[in-house]
Amino acid sequence: MLNYADAGLTTFDMADHYGPAEDLFGIFINRVRRERPPEVLENIRGLTKWVPPPVKMTSSFVRDSINVSRRRMDVSSLDMLQFHWWDYSNPGYLDALKHLTDLKDEGKIKTVALTNFDTERLQKILENGIPVVSNQVQHSVVDMRPQQKMAELCQLTGVKLITYGTVMGGLLSEKFLDTNLSIPFAGPPLNTPSLQKYKRMVDAWGGWSLFQNLLQTLKQVASKHGVSIPTVAVRYVLDQPAVAGSMVGVRLGLAEHIKDTNAVFSLVLDEEDLSSIREASEKGKDLLKVIGDCGDEYRRA
Repeated sequence: MLNYADAGLTTFDMADHYGPAEDLFGIFINRVRRERPPEVLENIRGLTKWVPPPVKMTSSFVRDSINVSRRRMDVSSLDMLQFHWWDYSNPGYLDALKHLTDLKDEGKIKTVALTNFDTERLQKILENGIPVVSNQVQHSVVDMRPQQKMAELCQLTGVKLITYGTVMGGLLSEKFLDTNLSIPFAGPPLNTPSLQKYKRMVDAWGGWSLFQNLLQTLKQVASKHGVSIPTVAVRYVLDQPAVAGSMVGVRLGLAEHIKDTNAVFSLVLDEEDLSSIREASEKGKDLLKVIGDCGDEYRRA
C-alpha cells in the first residue's frame, strides 16, 4: 500500500466485511503518519462500505457500526462511507441513511455514498433529501448497464458513479487473449472468486468466443497507444458520462498494477477508438434485460 501511495495512487477502497481490510488500512495509515511527510497523509483517502444485516436501523445501531470502522481504520472521520442494502422490500435503508447523514453532520463521516443501489432507489433516496455523493456499481466494457438508466439520473442530480469490475477481475487483459476455456487446462485458470464471477458475466453477455472478439479490439487500441488492455478498459469506462472514478482491484503482495494504472491518466482515446470499442461491446446482449439494473445480480431470488 505504501508503494501505491508513493506512486500517487492514494485512494483505497474496502468494506467492513472484506476480512481484515479496515485493520490493514489502520496499520498503513499509521505508517504514513510516521514515515511520510504531511502532504502525503493529506492525499490518502480510505473509502469503506457498510453492509448491515436487515435489522431495525436505530440511531445507536448505525452509530455503533460506524464506530467499529472508525476504530479499525484508526481515523476520527471516515473519508467516505458507502452503504449497501440487500432487500428493498425493507425500507430500513432510508432510516439508516438518515442516521448516516446525522453522523456526517457530526463530523464522523465526511461523505455518505451508496454501493450497488439501482436507479429507482437512488431517486427515492435523493427525493428524501439524503445528500449521497456517489454510487459504486459494476461497470465495464461488457457491463454497460449504468449508462442505460442511472447515468442520466446522475447527470441530472450531480451524483457520481464509482466503478468496480472494470477489468473484470483480470479477464480484460492480455492473459486471456486468444484462449479457449472450453478445453480443460488449456487456458489460464479461473482461480479467484473474482475471475469466476466475471466469467459468469461474460457468459450472460454473449460467451467466450464473442469476448475474444472484444479482447482483440481492445488489444488493437492498446497497441496503437503503447499501453495494455486493462489500461484501455479502464480509460473507456472513465470516459463514460457520470463516471468519477474506477476501482482497480489488487491482490496485495501477489500482483502489482502501478504502471498500468498510472498509464490510464495519460491515455486519450480518440473517436475511432471509442467507436470500435463501442461496436464490439454492443455485439453482446443487453445485460439490463438479462440481469436487471445495477446491483440486481445481488438481489435475485
